[in-house]
Amino acid sequence: MTDNKLIDLVNITKSYGDNIVLDELNLYIRENEFLTLLGPSGCGKTTTLRIIGGFENPDQGQVIFEGKDITKMAPNERQLNTVFQKYALFNHLSIAENIAFGLKIKKKSKVYIDDKIKYALKLVNLDGFENRMPDSLSGGQQQRIAIARAIVNEPKVLLLDEPLGALDLKLRQDMQYELIRLKNELGITFIYVTHDQEEALTMSDTIVVMNQGYIQQIGTPEDIYNEPQNAFVADFIGESNILPSIMIEDKLVNILGTNFACVDTGFGRNKPVDVVIRPEDIDLVKPDEGTIKGVVTSLLFKGVHYEMEVSAHGHDWLVHSTDLAAVGSEVGILVDPFDIQIMNKPESEDEEAVELEM
Repeated sequence: MTDNKLIDLVNITKSYGDNIVLDELNLYIRENEFLTLLGPSGCGKTTTLRIIGGFENPDQGQVIFEGKDITKMAPNERQLNTVFQKYALFNHLSIAENIAFGLKIKKKSKVYIDDKIKYALKLVNLDGFENRMPDSLSGGQQQRIAIARAIVNEPKVLLLDEPLGALDLKLRQDMQYELIRLKNELGITFIYVTHDQEEALTMSDTIVVMNQGYIQQIGTPEDIYNEPQNAFVADFIGESNILPSIMIEDKLVNILGTNFACVDTGFGRNKPVDVVIRPEDIDLVKPDEGTIKGVVTSLLFKGVHYEMEVSAHGHDWLVHSTDLAAVGSEVGILVDPFDIQIMNKPESEDEEAVELEM
């Protein structure tokens, strides 16, 4: 636990009919943190965000904000604002009027409102757009206005529900950098929902990977990518080779019938495990120089690297490399011991959804 905890979700459970969306979820969010809730559709990430924002009530559990229980508090009474994927701008109002909407409800003075509008537009790099109408703006500009409208209310937390989903790839990438800049300049907490792994890895201080209403893993982008705690996380975050294996002893694992050196310890002897090897961590060498031999069965050019499949020991290995190996050629597969990630096999299919308390 830390002393700068801002939000604490305690034993949050939420169901819709017989469908349990969140099952005793526990999570805390730090002050000034960029935390991303990441997972596939239906994993519970948006429901979690909506419960934090006050748009949904949990069936049980508490939402604690700065030490106070706000579980039953209305959204407009909470010190946070939400930016949705559909920006919900008022098309009949000018940009200035859209940004000022919440401030007018709070009965702020005209001078205060005018100053805040100028400040917010400058912050999102849209100076001089006060008199424009929303339908005259691009998707990226509309998204920035939605953020400007949220930040003028000086929230302690900004909730963002897949706000880049409607943008094209290039604009989405540009806005990722904009959001990082805004977060750093504003010094507020961002809670971000996405199913896009690249967005999560690019922007986050902390990633919460969710599936089936449970938290699968919490960590930094580097931890989540390099040290996945189960096969779901390994498969969902980036591309992976997930291989059924046997842990022979400490620092030695048998993958598809061949022994590989690794660095992991504490898994016991002759124990079934799952091994994760990232495609970029496989070196293709001359057949006799590899730990095992295989044949290249497919080849795609991806711009920064080649993507190849290599058939070896009854498995198709996915390989990313800047070196080209032609389809049909025989190659050796070499993996550094540090790049072999060992994971316990789940004892049952349901065990893959395991909640981790932070």
